[in-house]
Amino acid sequence: MIDRNSKNKMLSTLKLFTVIFFVLIHCTGFCQPAAYKEKDIPVLPALQWKFAVAAPIFSSPVADDNAVYFGSLDSCFYAVNIQTGKMLWKFTTKGEIRSTALLANELIYFISGDGKLYCLNDSGKEVWAFAAGAERKYDFADYHQSSPILNEGTLFFGMGDGFLYAIDANKGKLIWKIKTDGPVHNTPVIDNGIIYFGSFDGNVYAVDIAKRSITWKFKTVGHTYFPKGEVQGNPSIMNNAVIIGARDYNVYALDKEKGFAHWNKAFTRGWVLSNMYKDSVLYLAGADERLLAAIDGKTMKENWKRNMELLMFGRPAFTKNMLYMGTTIGKLHGIDINTGQDKWVFTTDGYKQNHNKYFKEDDSYRDDIFSIITTNEQFLDAQTVLGGIFSTPLVHLGNIFFTSTEGVLYCLKNIE
Repeated sequence: MIDRNSKNKMLSTLKLFTVIFFVLIHCTGFCQPAAYKEKDIPVLPALQWKFAVAAPIFSSPVADDNAVYFGSLDSCFYAVNIQTGKMLWKFTTKGEIRSTALLANELIYFISGDGKLYCLNDSGKEVWAFAAGAERKYDFADYHQSSPILNEGTLFFGMGDGFLYAIDANKGKLIWKIKTDGPVHNTPVIDNGIIYFGSFDGNVYAVDIAKRSITWKFKTVGHTYFPKGEVQGNPSIMNNAVIIGARDYNVYALDKEKGFAHWNKAFTRGWVLSNMYKDSVLYLAGADERLLAAIDGKTMKENWKRNMELLMFGRPAFTKNMLYMGTTIGKLHGIDINTGQDKWVFTTDGYKQNHNKYFKEDDSYRDDIFSIITTNEQFLDAQTVLGGIFSTPLVHLGNIFFTSTEGVLYCLKNIE
């Protein structure tokens, strides 16, 4: 049994790790094309198949017409048949894979905890591997690695060694790298020849790709619990601003050219990580408040808000009238984008089997939770056995795919 001071400290620390704010530009990262070629999934989809591995999965699924691809903490990267859910092949590395893969030009790129960026063909054969510096986690809540992006034949990605790398996509050779003083685990964004990214050193960087030099960097404010103001969130571009969140409880809108803050929004109960902006609407998610809201991006008036049950570390996926978001308790929500109301909720096997060990029926923590969980790491352990969804769902070919920390890739079929 832990004493009152330790309990209060643990509760405070838990709250530090449980608020996320989304403001992401539509079609940056793993969202649906602007044409919305995928249909809405307005009724509870049917379980088509599930594929299990031996360790938690934090990376998001990506897919082509034949296979779904993802990496796991078992150090393996998998290709699974999109129709049958049977493994086509797996590729073994020497480190945990928390990076979401990039599919481009019939090749697959991803980062492993062994400090390498891998390039595979669609048969799972290694084309090349680039050895960067040592990969490392910043702390237990540093859940994801950077994911590579491709621009004009060059791959860009960050690593735990503190560098942003530019790699020749064909040869796997270093072109240049930029040093920071902390892990770079967010996924950069490029606009007009400038690449933007954040570091756990508390800075946001703008780097001129042609000149291979830092154009500006912005230092976050910092917070009592996180004086560095570590930048863990993914950046995106909105109008003339870089939108990015940090652990100092702030989300920042930084001038693209000069790097000064147009504005910042401070929260009182936890950090700010990722960001989402779609069709002139900002989507805000505060995990500790268990709140999801849609805000008009021009007037800043609230379109709707609704309660959620726990943390949200993945991004929403979109179709025309729906958004799909998972939470770390093991629930996937299909939400009407106009009203914010659930159309349906799908629960993981872990949620069904282990929910009552930690939560009441309304998904609030049990009154005796601190006699069950005694360390911050054990909160993550609980989310793992619950089948927590730390990934971004993928709507593809009439299916919705998502991964969970119970080590399962789910395929749900649209029955509409």
